[in-house]
Amino acid sequence: MSGRIHPSDAGRGGRARRAAPAPADRPEAYTVWKRSSIGFQGTDGFSVYDGGGRLVFRVDNYSRRRKLCAGELLLMDGQGTPLLSLRPQLFSLHDRWNCYTAMEEGLDKKKQSPMSQQQRFTMSKCSALQSSDEAEVYMTTSAGAAASGHGCQHLQAAPSFRIEGSFSRRSCKIRRSDGKEAARISRKNAGVASRPVTKLGDDVFSLVVRPGVDAATIMAIVVVMDRICPKPYTPMVCSSQ
Repeated sequence: MSGRIHPSDAGRGGRARRAAPAPADRPEAYTVWKRSSIGFQGTDGFSVYDGGGRLVFRVDNYSRRRKLCAGELLLMDGQGTPLLSLRPQLFSLHDRWNCYTAMEEGLDKKKQSPMSQQQRFTMSKCSALQSSDEAEVYMTTSAGAAASGHGCQHLQAAPSFRIEGSFSRRSCKIRRSDGKEAARISRKNAGVASRPVTKLGDDVFSLVVRPGVDAATIMAIVVVMDRICPKPYTPMVCSSQ
């Protein structure tokens, strides 16, 4: 394979094309690129493209600082609108992270506590062993929200999602509580039928989300998985042009 390609063009012979969104009853395939969409030096954020090559999710200014100094990670849509806020829980043996609905622009963050925000889920590794990639996600339910406008937040008793396999090797599944597959992560191939298929590096991989599953929630899970299952990688030669 000659020349440089953009990850979202992989598998299409390097030619960009605009595809219609997948029907509601079919899985949605995304290309995840571990790179900030605005190209900050010293960061390895995320840029996520749909089947038509459109930027649909991004995480910018993503640093590899220690957990005590990690702070907030913000999942945004392709236009930069905040969607979900991800924060590590300190002093957790199982690398617990909490996900909240992102605060609207203009709100005073100093006057807002995590408890005053709507928590979406909490996520942690199944084992304290650093070699384990498996994790569980507990979604939050709200009681009395319709009557009071606020409600009490409770975590579901059983895991809503479970991550099985090896995220570090880009080979894992995200299963729902009923055992059915919600999403799948796999290595991404580049090439066309007339040329040998080449597997891309670990910084570019495929994410397939099943119908009826919220893609933003799945992408937030992927971002957390990248933090609790760290693995050094050598970036592939790509061009954003």
